[in-house]
Order: sequence, then structure tokens, then C-alpha cells
Amino acid sequence: MKDQGRSPRKRTGGRRRPNHKKKKHELGNETTETQVGEQRLKVVDARGNTQKVRAVSTDVASVADGDETTEATIENVVENPSNPNYARRNIITKGAIVDTSEGQARVTSRPGQDGQVNAVLVE
Repeated sequence: MKDQGRSPRKRTGGRRRPNHKKKKHELGNETTETQVGEQRLKVVDARGNTQKVRAVSTDVASVADGDETTEATIENVVENPSNPNYARRNIITKGAIVDTSEGQARVTSRPGQDGQVNAVLVE
């Protein structure tokens, strides 16, 4: 996603003229829509000489049930509150409810940002 910057109009409706061009650090990237499937990771350069690991697709989740954490396989996405089309397309984002081998779980991590799926069992 490219950042379009500030609105060219003020709250009052008056015009606001740009005082500088877009800088490299103000540009965004396309979102990584993590799908259910064989685990594939992508390393992306981030700001400040760091790197992010993005999950392009994954089928493994760390599911927490109280104090215990177990590795579970993800079968499909049941619902995704961020976008109803994501559930149909099996895209995992934070807050998505996924069907795992341990039961239904809600995703608490951001797989497109840190490359792993952490989840909490839903009663």
C-alpha cells in the first residue's frame, strides 16, 4: 500500500499545498496476505538496518490453552473480522478465528509482520 500522504484540503475546505515531495521512508509496502498452506517465509528489509520475516503461507500455529502452549496444524479460517473475504480466501490476520487440530483459536500475532502464528483457544 502506497501512502498517499496528507489530505490536500483543510477541515474548513480550504486548499493545503504540499511543502515537500514524498520521502522514501513515507512510502508503504503491499500487505502480506498470509494464506493457509505449506510454510513459506519471506525476509524484507525494514527501516533502521533491520529485517522483518513475513509469512507468505503457513499451516502451523502455537496455540495457548491457559498455561500450556502446543503446536497445532491450521486447517482453515473460520471467520476474519478485518474482512469477510479473507475468511473465504483462507487469509490469516490478527484476530482471525482459525480451525486447528486443537480446536478453534483466535490469532493474537501478526503473521504478515513477524512470520509466526500465535493463537489462543476459543471456548
